Amino acid sequence: MTEKTGRTEKTAKTEKTGKLTKHSAGLLLFRNTDDGPEVLLGHMGGPFWARKDAGAWTVPKGEYDPDEPAWEAARREFQEELGVAPPDGEAIPLGDVRQTNGKIVTAWAVEADLDPASIAPGTFVMEWPPRSGRTQEFPELDRVAWYGLDRAREVIVKAQAAFLDRLAEHSD
Repeated sequence: MTEKTGRTEKTAKTEKTGKLTKHSAGLLLFRNTDDGPEVLLGHMGGPFWARKDAGAWTVPKGEYDPDEPAWEAARREFQEELGVAPPDGEAIPLGDVRQTNGKIVTAWAVEADLDPASIAPGTFVMEWPPRSGRTQEFPELDRVAWYGLDRAREVIVKAQAAFLDRLAEHSD
């Protein structure tokens, strides 16, 4: 069992296919308001997600190497994705989810307040338009916003909704 997650370490390959399983780790910021808890989600950047809302919002997270501890990766990726230092505070383990693409995402909730206008997102480069031979740079997350749990469930990547449920259980 690992100290921060309370889970056993997984092998990097699936038993069925022998293919490497990608792992991501992230931090889900939350704050308590008069209307209940809110979470900070990021809208995925790039042309594929530009006009999408439902299923296009995510916990700020990123992939990591199997040799890197997930907690350290979550903090590093928060910095890379949002361009601001990860907050200090108690980390509430939210466990793992497996997304439809097979990626396993591990997350922690941390109570903190962050002004969405303060982010300076990292970027990635891809060929766009497809097969054009031209590359363009896009933000990892093109915006972030605070959402109440009900609205967050409507827009977050489907598998990641489990993190919202686990956070709500922890708050009860």
